[in-house]
Amino acid sequence: MSSSKLYLALILFAIISGCTDGNKQSTDKLIIVDVTKTNYPKKELILQDFMDVEYIPLETNDEFLNQGFVQDVGKEIILVRNRTGDGNIFVYDRNGKALRVINRKGQGGEEYVSSLIIRLDEENGEIFINDHSRRKIVVYDLNGKYKRSFNHKEGGGSMFYTEMFNYDKDNLICYDEYNKEISFVIVSKKDGSITKEIKIPYKERLYLEQQKIDRASETTYTISPGYYRTIIPFKGDWFLLDHSCDTIYSLLPDYSIHPSIARTPPIRSMDPGVFLMLRQLSDHYFFFETIKNVFDWDTERGFPKTFMMYDRQEKAFFNYTVYNGDYSTKKELYMNWLRPVNHEIESWQPLEAHRLVEDYEKGELKGKLKEIAATLNEESNPVIMLIKHKN
Repeated sequence: MSSSKLYLALILFAIISGCTDGNKQSTDKLIIVDVTKTNYPKKELILQDFMDVEYIPLETNDEFLNQGFVQDVGKEIILVRNRTGDGNIFVYDRNGKALRVINRKGQGGEEYVSSLIIRLDEENGEIFINDHSRRKIVVYDLNGKYKRSFNHKEGGGSMFYTEMFNYDKDNLICYDEYNKEISFVIVSKKDGSITKEIKIPYKERLYLEQQKIDRASETTYTISPGYYRTIIPFKGDWFLLDHSCDTIYSLLPDYSIHPSIARTPPIRSMDPGVFLMLRQLSDHYFFFETIKNVFDWDTERGFPKTFMMYDRQEKAFFNYTVYNGDYSTKKELYMNWLRPVNHEIESWQPLEAHRLVEDYEKGELKGKLKEIAATLNEESNPVIMLIKHKN
């Protein structure tokens, strides 16, 4: 065996041994990502060739004016809010028809101060709001009537849940970023009790952020590159990503974890660290992003990023550009802008009405998107682009 191959084998052994807590797992399907490598052959892809796309124009009226920040999508309704934190929850039907506005923002026991994450449980007819500022989850029916509330997990350095998804009929799955030992928890929808703690093995907690201390005011400033996915639903499976570990795990139905993706070199061997993100999943491609944990406070620039894609059929990495096939021109789609929804709908993106109107007037649209744009004006609510797995 050559020295280079031996080195990679030793690194792989260290990754699997250090992140499976002694469990013997098969590595036949393990994807290895070298976060130091950025130069791969390039592919140009059309999104509609490997994903299905659905466009939903959100009805606009005096009561329903919003930024189209989707929170959840069910079989019958869509939940949307603004980014401004005004407390409004806009309820649409699955075709984008305006149904009602819910706003229970306030200081009362049946109200929420913040709404970091809003999740829909259509089966039980409930809406779950992560009021992270008060470290609690507030539950309403689909008309906004208060039903109950329960607190976030206590102890272990926990602050609040930074991610939350509808796991099954009885439970949520949450990410507790600041807990020192156990970040992922299955939480009862009934009372918030912990159904199961999912331990991702690591030596110490790591954060993708930079801090600056103003000694004159004794103030600590913290900055990070923004949202990244930690809980990733994928066609019935769940991927769990914690920056403190070198492995991305899949969560099995019995709550055991299986290594699916491993990074090299190990995060603790790098200074500054280069963190690995899993951005978009499909049957054909996995899209990745790396972020270097550096920031220049004087220029206010930092966290440089690189992008790569793993072709699951060719079992090889590529650089890429993805285009929206509903444009007659090459309209690039930025995969790191997309946000997860559920097992059926991989992600969503808002398309601003004024830009669609402009593109329509230029003759750059086609198909269903062109039909929708013809009905808009510059003051219309965004059109929601749903990116779904092919059947």
